[in-house]
Amino acid sequence: MKSTADCYAVVLAGGEGSRFWPASRPERPKQLLALGSPRPLIQDTLERAESLVGPERVRVIASEPLISSLCESAPGLTRTRFLVEPAARSTGPALAWAAYEIEKSSPGAIMISLHADHVIHPLPELVETIDRAVSAANRGSLVCLGVEPDRPETGYGYIEVGEGTGDRTWRARRFVEKPDRETAEEYLASGGFLWNSGIFVWRAADLLEAIRDVAPEISRALPLLESDGVESFFSAVEAISIDVAVMERSPVVEVALASFAWDDVGSWNAIARTRPTDSQGNVLVGSATAVDATRNVVWAEEGEVVLFDVDDLVVVRSGNVTMVTRRSSAPDLKKLVSRLRSGDE
Repeated sequence: MKSTADCYAVVLAGGEGSRFWPASRPERPKQLLALGSPRPLIQDTLERAESLVGPERVRVIASEPLISSLCESAPGLTRTRFLVEPAARSTGPALAWAAYEIEKSSPGAIMISLHADHVIHPLPELVETIDRAVSAANRGSLVCLGVEPDRPETGYGYIEVGEGTGDRTWRARRFVEKPDRETAEEYLASGGFLWNSGIFVWRAADLLEAIRDVAPEISRALPLLESDGVESFFSAVEAISIDVAVMERSPVVEVALASFAWDDVGSWNAIARTRPTDSQGNVLVGSATAVDATRNVVWAEEGEVVLFDVDDLVVVRSGNVTMVTRRSSAPDLKKLVSRLRSGDE
C-alpha cells in the first residue's frame, strides 16, 4: 500500500455458512469451499490480506475446531497467526478483542477487518480503496467500505451516505439492514445508498474508544481482557455484531467507495456471479451435465449429476446428501437447516 501507516489485517474466519448446505457444514464452513474461484475462499482472502500488510501482520479469528481445516486449505497459514475464539459471540466481541491485542502490541496501529468468505477483484483496486480508507482512519474515523449497488439486492445491508469528507468518502448518515424488494429498488434509484461490504478500517485504539462510548454490551466486559484474560471476556460479553454495536451508533463513521468488484457469496445464487456459466446460463461445478436446461446451479462433489429439461434449480450433492431446490428459495436454506436440526421435517 502507499500508506506508511502501521497496519494489521484481521480475517474473520468463523461462521458456518448454512445457506450453502449441504456442502457447508459446521466442520467445513463455506470459507473452506471453492465458491469464488478454483481455490478455497480462505486462501484467496489470505492472499489479499497479505498483499495489504504482509504475512506477519495478518491475524485470523476462528474457533479451535476449525484451525486444522483452515491451515490445510491455505498453504502457509500456521496456528501462530490465529486469535482463537473461546466461544462464538459474533463480530463485535471478536473485533474488540483483536483491536485490544493489536493496540497492546503496536500502539496507534491501523486495523483492517476482512471476511474470509468474500469475493473481491481486482487486487490493485482493493489496495487503492484501502489506501483512501486508511487516510480517513488516520483522522480518527471508523471507516466502512461501501460498494455501489448494481441491482436491488435484498440480501445485503445498505448505508445512506451524507456529506462528502474527501476522495470518494462521505459521512455515514445511517445503516439499513436487508430491505424488502421495493425499498431496495428505491435505494438503487436514489443513488444515495451503498452496499455495506462489512470491510472496515480504523485505528485499533479508536475502535476501542468507540466501544467504550456507544457499545455497553461489549465495553462492560473489556476490563476482563486485562485482568482475567480472553476466556473470561468471552464468557461475560454479549453476542452482538460490530455493525449494530458500533457502526450504527457512532458519530464518527465514514464510508469509502470501493473501486473493486465485490460479492459476499451469500447463497448458492451467488455462484452464478462468481463462477463461469455455460451457453445456457448453467453453473456446473464437478461432474455435472445439463441438457435442455437453463440457469441452473449444480455443485457435485462426488458421483455425477445430470439435469434434463429443468430450469432455475440448485442441485448440490455432497457427502451422503443430495439437495434440490428452486434458485428463488436458495437464500432461505438457513431456515431449512434449522428445521432439519430441530427434527421439524
